[in-house]
Amino acid sequence: MSSLLESYIELPHQMWAMVLEHQGEPLLYKQIPVPEPLEGEVLIKVLACGVCRTDLHIVDGDLDQPKLQLVPGHEVIGEIVQLGKHSIKYKLGDIVGTGWLGYTCGKCKYCNMGKENLCEYAKFTGYTLDGGYAEYMVAGEQFCYMLSGGLSDFSKAPLLCAGIIGYRCYSMIPENAKAIGFYGFGAAAHILIQVARHQLKDVYAFTRDGDQVTQEFAKKTGATWAGGSKEFSPVKLDAAIIFAPVGELIPQALRNLDKGGTLICGGIHMSDIPSFPYEILWEERSIQSVANLTRQDAEVFLKLAAEIDITTETKLYPLSEANQALIDLRGGKIQGAAVLVI
Repeated sequence: MSSLLESYIELPHQMWAMVLEHQGEPLLYKQIPVPEPLEGEVLIKVLACGVCRTDLHIVDGDLDQPKLQLVPGHEVIGEIVQLGKHSIKYKLGDIVGTGWLGYTCGKCKYCNMGKENLCEYAKFTGYTLDGGYAEYMVAGEQFCYMLSGGLSDFSKAPLLCAGIIGYRCYSMIPENAKAIGFYGFGAAAHILIQVARHQLKDVYAFTRDGDQVTQEFAKKTGATWAGGSKEFSPVKLDAAIIFAPVGELIPQALRNLDKGGTLICGGIHMSDIPSFPYEILWEERSIQSVANLTRQDAEVFLKLAAEIDITTETKLYPLSEANQALIDLRGGKIQGAAVLVI
């Protein structure tokens, strides 16, 4: 290795990874070179990587500008095993997490406005940067987060995206909102309901119609009520978050919102939104999309997650079975979240 790098273990030259070569096709389990960290970067030995719905959108081609070939994955927990030049934030052996936001320029108008999630030149882990479906990955040290105690447990990997972006969605809800609807009850919702219940909010969970298993799961995790997405809420909602990538949920959710209610769209991709009558938007209801996240979102949420001891329901898969994890996620067969254990 280069003399500019510092490492404390002898590193292999090759590693196993799940690689996307063509969108719309399964990932390939193959050996590729172990990457070297550049200036300001660290090399992470991946311990666990969550399987996010965004990974599914990338593999399926809904998000159509990935780098290819690509190692997906952006909910990473791992150990720092090598430091690039001038990397001083962490030391060798530290356990860190890294998520979707992998680089921002710090200079464009959005970065200067404190909105780095909208950076003109942003790069994203597992999309335009190689991610954590591998034995090793590199990451910018400024886009890693120290994990300690319970946060370093493999099951906490979904906190690095589903949790952080979910929290950004949640933080856009007015503080005085009491009755909150969650449309789609998967990785993000089962994490955020714990924040909501901690703050004494009532959560109304909307799942795929007829999905009684997920509805029971929502009730078990603290939902006041759970039903199908086409059902009317038993009370008017002060706010709602749509986690599912289904555009037709927007008019359905608007019909359940009270006057002045807020509707947050949390997905990076959503199917087309059908037309709807103005009357269900009127009376000062609003629709807000959420794009990516900021490092501040991550710091605030991870601190909160440790304080209230957020737990996750996870199904574990070995790295080589990442394709099966994606199939199960697509088919709605996972309660909570899927995690690859490396």
